[in-house]
Amino acid sequence: MNRFHLKTLLAIPIGLLLSLQPANEAIGQPNKTSAGPNDAEVASAFQVWLDAECKRHPVFATQQGMREFDGQMDDLSPKARAEDAKHDEAVLLELSKKFDRTKLSRNAQIDLEIWESFLKYRGWQYKNSDDFANDPRIYLVYCSDSVFGLFTQSTLPRHRNVENAASRIARIPEVIAAAKASLKNPPKILTEVAIKRTDGAIAFYDKDIFALAEESPQISSLASPSRKAAEALREYKKFLEDEVLPRSNGEWRIGEKKFSEKLAMELDAGLTAKEVIETAEAEADRVEREMYYVAKQLWSSVFEKTTLLPDDASGRRETIRAVLAELGKDHGSATTLLTDTKNTVDKIKKFIERKKILTLPNPDQCSIIEMPEFQRGFSAAYLNQAPPLDSKAKSLYAISPPPSDWPTERQDAFFQEYNRSMLQVLTIHEAYPGHYVQLDYSNRMDSLVRKVLSSGVFAEGWAVYTEQMMLDEGYGDGDLALRLHQLKFYMRAVLNAILDYRMHCSAMTDDEALSLLVDRGFQTTGEAVGKIQRAKQSSCQLSTYFVGRTAFYRLRQNVQRARGNAFELGPYHEEVLLKGTLPVKYLPELVK
Repeated sequence: MNRFHLKTLLAIPIGLLLSLQPANEAIGQPNKTSAGPNDAEVASAFQVWLDAECKRHPVFATQQGMREFDGQMDDLSPKARAEDAKHDEAVLLELSKKFDRTKLSRNAQIDLEIWESFLKYRGWQYKNSDDFANDPRIYLVYCSDSVFGLFTQSTLPRHRNVENAASRIARIPEVIAAAKASLKNPPKILTEVAIKRTDGAIAFYDKDIFALAEESPQISSLASPSRKAAEALREYKKFLEDEVLPRSNGEWRIGEKKFSEKLAMELDAGLTAKEVIETAEAEADRVEREMYYVAKQLWSSVFEKTTLLPDDASGRRETIRAVLAELGKDHGSATTLLTDTKNTVDKIKKFIERKKILTLPNPDQCSIIEMPEFQRGFSAAYLNQAPPLDSKAKSLYAISPPPSDWPTERQDAFFQEYNRSMLQVLTIHEAYPGHYVQLDYSNRMDSLVRKVLSSGVFAEGWAVYTEQMMLDEGYGDGDLALRLHQLKFYMRAVLNAILDYRMHCSAMTDDEALSLLVDRGFQTTGEAVGKIQRAKQSSCQLSTYFVGRTAFYRLRQNVQRARGNAFELGPYHEEVLLKGTLPVKYLPELVK
């Protein structure tokens, strides 16, 4: 899922954010609880803070659909960022004194806790990681993504979007100047990735933006600022290659102490790093056993003339690997991928409606698109939620063919991985009833706090939970090939958490990581190498999938057991989603 995460020092991509749109009565309303006498004061104080945050950070405001600031750009200078950090400290101090928590309802207390936790974590990041000094990729978010969104998700008239884009693009040289003043000694891998992504940003301003904006390069008002932006980005690439890369000797491993502190704050799930790794390692063993049982049942239909391999450790893994390799041959192509995805969506939506998994959003505002070329090569798909303050805008489910410059062998491996079965699991995760549906429900929450300071663990956990749930409810009519790929996709989430911890908290080598992902996760070498590179470029985010799914799975088991025959799956799902995208540690007390 592609999103701007406000828990970084400034507004950096998150997509699951706030909406002031009215709730859809046909789908359901959030549970109403009695308000405390001071609840309105918390909501009012947060609105004041949010308005100021949007004014200070126009790119963040754009992500929320607050169109007033679409033509402006953030001040990313070291001085401005230091002022942001001081401002956060002052707000946090004020919150600790402002409210009598005994006069707040539990819902308002939770909102206040979420707000305070966010500010504390952002302060921790400023002191312990400072991405603007140590991650050259971050500036490209402002240089390209912030403009791309103006043309893909704004509901303003086209001429207004062109005006706003031209104004924002004109500020890109200032972003590059801030990068030159801020970047110190980043990890080498981050600099290398930034150099590659800068090429994509240059191509965007050289040609792609005009097709996106439906403008002629010869007469468009975008022409002059885009030319200057491309020049600034070429300077940035040269700066990265000539000055930053030689001094890129920073350590990408953050170490066990920082990892534990960061995981506790970023995931906010009530679990320690040790608890996560121990649970994940036990779950990996369980999922591998289940994959073998399914692969063994498929063997005779896939290999009619070959005897089943021995039932020992290596034989079981080879059985799984051989069956997956054969099933992977059933795949589409670059020319059919978008059509295949749309057909998959239709099939999934009909099943959800027939089985009453939950009530789907009406109207459906999710557009299925082919990922633009300049965004390809980093993920197979993403969901960009509609800017919540721009309630008529579309959400984007982007599916990515392999980049056109990939060699044929690598493209073939990509399609074998994202074959017809895996495409269905991916679409369940990203769109229906995964990210798109969950985030649409979240935007009906009364709480502005939960819309803005949303939890990635909740969002990713729900999406992973739905993969197994849909098949358990009968999607695919018992197709074992689909089940095996669902388990493989889930194993990826489990191993993500293990990789995350081992790469950052121990001396796990690339070869050891590759063995983990290929031997235990049954991933292709190319996919595994990509995941290892991702683990080096981030920390803790890879754990969100497994931690969130575990929370949702346990919640479902406990609530269903407690309600007994009164349990209904559809109403239960809607009850959970209407709590908002909040830290999963609160779910057991809110869904009883």
